[in-house]
Amino acid sequence: MKKYLSFIKIEHTLFSLPMIYSGVFLAAREAPSWSLLGLVLTAAVGARLVAMTLNRIIDREIDKRNPRTIGRELPSGAMKLAESYLVLIAGLALYLLSAKLISDFCFNLSPIPLIVFIIYPYLKRFTPLAHFGVGMGLAMGPLGGFFAVTGSAERLGEAMLLPLFNLFWATGFDIIYSTLDEEFDRKAGLFSFPSRFGKKRALMISGALHLLSFGVLVALVAISLKALIALPFLALSGFLLWLEQRKAEDVELAFFKINIVVGLSILLMVLVSVL
Repeated sequence: MKKYLSFIKIEHTLFSLPMIYSGVFLAAREAPSWSLLGLVLTAAVGARLVAMTLNRIIDREIDKRNPRTIGRELPSGAMKLAESYLVLIAGLALYLLSAKLISDFCFNLSPIPLIVFIIYPYLKRFTPLAHFGVGMGLAMGPLGGFFAVTGSAERLGEAMLLPLFNLFWATGFDIIYSTLDEEFDRKAGLFSFPSRFGKKRALMISGALHLLSFGVLVALVAISLKALIALPFLALSGFLLWLEQRKAEDVELAFFKINIVVGLSILLMVLVSVL
C-alpha cells in the first residue's frame, strides 16, 4: 500500500480538491447534496490517478536518467510497468463511472481532461510552454465541479474565472517546481523555463503569472462573489502568492505547503460568500 500511495502521490490531490469544490459551491450557491459531493470526490481522485500514472509511465525513461527521480517506483524497479497500468485502469474506471453517475453531460465531457493528461507529459520534449499543460490540467478541476452542479454549459461565462485563476496559478508554481531540474533538463535537451531562460528569469515569469492569478481573484470577488466577507480571504490568498514567490528557493515550502493553503483559502472565500 505504501508503494502504491507513493507512486500516485495521492497527497497532491490537496492542490486540486479545494478548487474543484470551489467550483461546486460557486455553481450551487447553497449546500449541495452529500451524494454529489461524494461523486465529485471520487471523480477527482480517479482523474488524479489517471493523470499521475500517465505522467509516470510516459516519463519513466527520462526519470531513469534524472538523479532526482531515479528512486521513483518505475525507474527503480520497485513497481512493474504492468502494475502501473492496473493503477491507470482503476483510476480511469473510477473517474468515468463517477462522471456518468453525476450526469450524462459530465460523462460526455469526461474525455477532454484525459486528452490533456496524455498530451501534457510530451510537451517538455518540444516546448517550454509545457508548464501551461499543468495549468490547463488543474484549470479543468473547478470547471468540472461547476458542471457537476449545473449539468450544462448555460452559465459558462460565470464559471470561467476560477479555471483562469487555476491556469495562471498552477503554471506559476510548476515553474517553481521545475527549478529543481534546471541542470538536468538543460543537459537532457528538455524544455522548461529554467532550462531555457535561466532560473532568475523563469521565477520572474512565475511571479508575473501569480500576479495575473491574483488579478483574476479580484475579478472573481467583484463580479461573482460580491461579498465583503470575501475580502480577508482575498487578502490572505494574495499574501500567500507573494510568500510563495519569496520562498521560491525552498521548493518544498513554496510548492507543497503554501500552495495547499492557497487552495483552502480560496475555497473558504467562496464558501463564506455564497452560503
